[in-house]
Amino acid sequence: MSTRALAPTTVQAAGGVPLSDDERRRLAARVRLLSWVSLGYMTLEGAIAIVAGVLAASVALIGFGLDSAIEGFASAIIVWRFSADRIFSDAAEARAQKLVAIQFFALAPYVAFESVRALVAGEHPEVSWLGIALSASSVVVMPYLGTAKQRLAERLGSAATKGEGRQNMLCAYLAGALLLGLLANAAVGAWWLDPIVGLLIAAVALKEGREAWRGEGCCAPAAVDGACDAPCHDDRCS
Repeated sequence: MSTRALAPTTVQAAGGVPLSDDERRRLAARVRLLSWVSLGYMTLEGAIAIVAGVLAASVALIGFGLDSAIEGFASAIIVWRFSADRIFSDAAEARAQKLVAIQFFALAPYVAFESVRALVAGEHPEVSWLGIALSASSVVVMPYLGTAKQRLAERLGSAATKGEGRQNMLCAYLAGALLLGLLANAAVGAWWLDPIVGLLIAAVALKEGREAWRGEGCCAPAAVDGACDAPCHDDRCS
């Protein structure tokens, strides 16, 4: 893997504020810490969601668990991305984006197929209080992690970090939708909301995979070179 040596103060964040090598290393250490926290939480969240989904025959819970596994993988990629000399490597940034995108593309068709099958067959998932507690927890935890990572991403000019932060926010939104579906099923037997939420997860996974593949999020190459290859609009490289 190739890396580029950088002179102090030549690295710039997306906003154009110069960063010294020491400052970039300090911010990278904070990103790694947050990603380690995310990895631990996502591992637990994914395992609980899949077990709860199997027990309740809930395609939405299983899909949520698989999405958690992908987000955990993304966190591991960010830890790798900001370790050693890769802190200054845009090649590592590009590889991180592609690896995350591939995982999303693998998730989307599986969850979509299972959701459609559940709708057609009229499969009624059981009430899952474990799933309800898990999704409520994620609604609280994920926005904090996502917001913190996106702020650091702006300072570092890292598309990979911002993408992971967006995934955490996505997890919070999906957890909210999952929570509503599980509560509706428990309260009034609205079983059809479960596969509908599954289809939502599949659609969002496809969208996030496409954006990760294209490197959308912020100008990561700009952070390395100090100048974008293309102009930025609304925190995205055209």
